[in-house]
Amino acid sequence: MGVSKRTNQNTQTQSQMKQGKLTVVVKRAFRFSNPRGLLLKDYTAPKELWHSMSDEELFWQASMVPRIVKYPYNRTPKVAFMFLTKGRLPFAPLWESFFKGHDGFYSVYLHAAPDFKNEPPESSVFYKRKIPSQAVEWGKPTMVDAERRLLANALLDFSNERFVLLSESCIPLFNFTTVYSHLVNSNHSFVSSFDDPRNVGRGRYNKQMWPTVTLSDWRKGSQWFEVHRKLAIEIVSDPTYYPVFKDFCLPPCYTDEHYLATLVTEVGPGLNSNRTITWVDWSTGGPHPTTFVRKDVTENFLIRLRNGFNCTYNGGMSSICHLFARKFHPSTLEPLLKIAPALFGFNT
Repeated sequence: MGVSKRTNQNTQTQSQMKQGKLTVVVKRAFRFSNPRGLLLKDYTAPKELWHSMSDEELFWQASMVPRIVKYPYNRTPKVAFMFLTKGRLPFAPLWESFFKGHDGFYSVYLHAAPDFKNEPPESSVFYKRKIPSQAVEWGKPTMVDAERRLLANALLDFSNERFVLLSESCIPLFNFTTVYSHLVNSNHSFVSSFDDPRNVGRGRYNKQMWPTVTLSDWRKGSQWFEVHRKLAIEIVSDPTYYPVFKDFCLPPCYTDEHYLATLVTEVGPGLNSNRTITWVDWSTGGPHPTTFVRKDVTENFLIRLRNGFNCTYNGGMSSICHLFARKFHPSTLEPLLKIAPALFGFNT
């Protein structure tokens, strides 16, 4: 990455008026250097996730898009699995089985509470995968801040092509090969987005959002999303809509249920399927979905989650509609480890 002394030097110009004449004073500001001999892969697939960038600096860097379409290296598209969690991942053993044998086709990112210091064993896929994080409050804009922070860190790896948001209570419903193929070959992102006329939908709209966001623009959807790279860049580089949501979508308006659902309708309606790939049970009502406990986890229950639905995929009908499910209590880990590997085909 060598450059000449002349191009290696940036300058700052200061103008002064002296006795009616313009005097230009040139001051040396800084030099670009590459003291560590960084390679292309250090920029396109960084191994070290920890950094000292502010969110503003991070989003700026993550929003960069190469103008040359052809990559100067052999690029295998990867799926970025982004875990938004308070602390430890109770289903880490299940996810370890899911990822086993598929190195090079995925990357993992963790956004945990800032004071969470526990580090898994070096052999774990979660080892040193925590990103610089900030405190998150349920129902507050800080939730979307964390989601955008995960996206931005994952975008720094140029090989990441698909980005899926998961929680500590999420489990996979299929083996890695099926999930990877379904996402990488999809023509659309999977962000739930719909017009809800009820008080929990349109009733949350704040007129102070007008004219940037109108009532006809307003959408609702699930927090748990999956997006392709182009849409991920739109999300982290959004200078228009997010400031409005951050200022005016406050409880009982929940930013994580409305921001992305509205944004994708505005910036990429043809790029989105308008549905989520994470199954959640809201049938009991209330502000939180059903949490499944040990006695709920049976083979028939998991089969129903995998095959009990029909949806569109790339213009055709598909029985694979949900790749993940939540909310599962930590007590379900033991029965899941007994049933899931064989049922889901984790060895394939």
